[in-house]
Amino acid sequence: MEQFSAYLQSEQLINILQAAIMLAAGLLLASLASRGVQKLVTRNFSQHHAVLFKRLVYWLVLALFFASALRQLGFSLGVLLGAAGVLSVAIGFASQTSASNLISGLFLIGEKPFQLGDVIKVGNTTGEVLSIDLLSVKLRTFDNLYVRIPNESLIKTEMTNLTRFPIRRFDLMIGVAYKENISRVRQVLQQVADANPLSLDEPAPLFIFNGFADSSLSIQFSVWTKRENFRDLRNSIQEEVKMAFDKAGIEIPFPQRTVVFGQNSAPFTVNTVAEGKAPAAQGE
Repeated sequence: MEQFSAYLQSEQLINILQAAIMLAAGLLLASLASRGVQKLVTRNFSQHHAVLFKRLVYWLVLALFFASALRQLGFSLGVLLGAAGVLSVAIGFASQTSASNLISGLFLIGEKPFQLGDVIKVGNTTGEVLSIDLLSVKLRTFDNLYVRIPNESLIKTEMTNLTRFPIRRFDLMIGVAYKENISRVRQVLQQVADANPLSLDEPAPLFIFNGFADSSLSIQFSVWTKRENFRDLRNSIQEEVKMAFDKAGIEIPFPQRTVVFGQNSAPFTVNTVAEGKAPAAQGE
């Protein structure tokens, strides 16, 4: 009992308790400081910048209290910093890819090609931006998959931001029969755009006669809409164009091929054979 009382009064136990109190205080202050910085930064910066500042402040404050706790336990900070420096060099050589992603992440933060909530397309992947970190960007695809893209890939690869601007244009490629009147086709398409509530009057719909294709007259009809209505417009206007063409008697042809034999080729006969019977042999 006396030994236990002596241990409770020993300097070592007091140092351990003080270090534990410092760590607890560090966790509390880091959380409060990061939340305060996020609210302050949100007023002047974008949301993903605020998240990055929040994380930076949280780990910085926590690291300071952790170092103080180690010092309270008797560890030499000089030795720890020296070991951290050697470890950092070793990790740097071993993880050059991570360093490249880190530098690329800094470029992305400065360039700001997209923000949280934007929909981007990288290669064959399209999804909503969930987070922008120093090493990677996390996306949620439209079929609810979680995709992690390294920052280095975003710097090296072509990236398309589908929601950067408030309006988008849908390009509908149509082929009509050669017998159709182009002016009449233009009038029918314009009526479809005017009747669609998702189509914008300004910018006005665009009609382009692209030329003469193999089996049809090639036409591009482009309609503008708000970005949040793009998918609904794409689905509705194609159906409305098909219904309007059917009502107006405008033909949408399919590819046709004509097989022509040489003048000296003898005619040939095509016979249909009932199932289970062998075809009869025919001479030339």
